[in-house]
Amino acid sequence: MGFGIKTRLKRLAAGPYVNDEYVEARVLGDLLRAPAGALLDAPADSAPLHVALVVPFFRQGSGGHMTIANLVRALERRDHRCSLWIDDPGRRVAGGPAQAVADLRAWFGPFAADVHYGLDGYERADVAVATGWQTVARVRTLAAAGRAYLVQDHEPEFFGTSVQHAWADDSYRHDLYPITAGQWLADTMGELYGLPATPFDLGIDGERYRPLPDVARRDDVVVAYARSSTPRRGVPVALAALAELHRRRPGVEAWLFGHGGPPGVDFPYKNLGVVPEPELPAIYAAATVGLVLSMTNYSLVAQEMLSCGLPCVELDAPSVVAAFGRDGAVDFAPLDPIAIADGLERLLADPELRAHRAEQGAALRAERTWDHAAEQVETGLRAAILHARRAALRGGA
Repeated sequence: MGFGIKTRLKRLAAGPYVNDEYVEARVLGDLLRAPAGALLDAPADSAPLHVALVVPFFRQGSGGHMTIANLVRALERRDHRCSLWIDDPGRRVAGGPAQAVADLRAWFGPFAADVHYGLDGYERADVAVATGWQTVARVRTLAAAGRAYLVQDHEPEFFGTSVQHAWADDSYRHDLYPITAGQWLADTMGELYGLPATPFDLGIDGERYRPLPDVARRDDVVVAYARSSTPRRGVPVALAALAELHRRRPGVEAWLFGHGGPPGVDFPYKNLGVVPEPELPAIYAAATVGLVLSMTNYSLVAQEMLSCGLPCVELDAPSVVAAFGRDGAVDFAPLDPIAIADGLERLLADPELRAHRAEQGAALRAERTWDHAAEQVETGLRAAILHARRAALRGGA
């Protein structure tokens, strides 16, 4: 949240500075007091849907927005019509409305969906979908036959005690029907908020993430997802594990990706920075073992590594276990540098185990397609319409 110092200085030069979180607080306050949007007639059970997805502020490479885009493309292949609405009251997206629309298309397209900045042109949809806690207050005011919440993570866990934590927690309390990335999140919606939910499996772009025969796989490289700007990736512990691995096996190279700045460590490393998505498969095809830690919901990174034939160590956390199973393709380790180094070393020392994990990764690639994810999401969208009808009947009883 918030602007970097350069952006703040530019705003001060342009005129009086207005804090984006202050703007957000005012907008959310107004929206939560506004009446709920009209409940429209439900479409026929098998009719194609118009799905309006309201998306928050984004940056290039935003993983949540890429998942939204992948689902939009797959829903369009199922003959549904999608529209995207950028909800950015704090004006964090640089360059103004036209640039924001162009950036969303350039960074996350292609798709057929219309893209809008703001909600002024919104009239109706079969299902209006919030895609982050910032967008729930807006979606509850939109006219639709159903209102859903695409939940990709339990977002209150992103924050310490703060207004953002309170807003994120409150976002699950406005009767939007959750469509969740994985079973763990569906269970969380029920256990913490008493909400029914429809889970879907995060997909894999199997045309992109697959072994590359023309790239020679090495036997001495660990590639680690080191996005230190995202605390839930457990990067300090991952780096400590790599330091321990270097102590044991000084000939093993550590490749880091996901963050552009220096990691501030005292062991040799190669920092690949923020890698464009088309370049990731070649990295996964060359490395020996991958490392990614997911402290809240599971990451796309682990299954994309596996899909490329790269075995990986992930955190022994409920969301990851629910996504892959105890006997699945992932090697688990607790949030402990020594235990993580043990897991990495076990894979480095066992070519047969690595080959077995590659076979399991190929099976995962065949199973977890975005088309399959869209089929599951469609079930959730239709459940959201039914949920809204039942709520209306209860309210009128």
